[in-house]
Amino acid sequence: MLMPKRVKHRKMHRGRMKGKATQGNRISFGEFGIIAMEPAWITSRQIEASRIAMTRHIKRGGKVWIRIFPDKSYTKKPLETRMGKGKAPVEGWVAVVKPGRVLFEMSGVSVEVAKEAMRLAIFKLPIRCKFVTKADLEAMAAIAPKEVEPAEETAAE
Repeated sequence: MLMPKRVKHRKMHRGRMKGKATQGNRISFGEFGIIAMEPAWITSRQIEASRIAMTRHIKRGGKVWIRIFPDKSYTKKPLETRMGKGKAPVEGWVAVVKPGRVLFEMSGVSVEVAKEAMRLAIFKLPIRCKFVTKADLEAMAAIAPKEVEPAEETAAE
């Protein structure tokens, strides 16, 4: 399972998952991808389960890229333990995912095979996700800045 080799601090604050993903929101390596629609912590086990589901379906035909890494530790107190006595030991590792983040990418297979493989992978994840192609994302990115431009023109007048 994925986890960092070493970290500066073992135990981390929980943090926030406000807003949309500003990094990792484009398909950089493959032709197809899975995009997160909700914010969540995705554990290393869930990432591994999704990866296995995808690679089994494509029968080692294409290439799969994992675009998220579980570099945040989370802690958990044992059951029936009283409050206090410090922070609990590290339980596992999670990747912080915001809406719009590309989770997995794939290439080297047909659209139908990629769509089905990624559908199986999405079932393993705890959030709503969407299958996209590189062309779809580029089209969405081209539309988004145009919506902002008219507002700037009216402000200038």
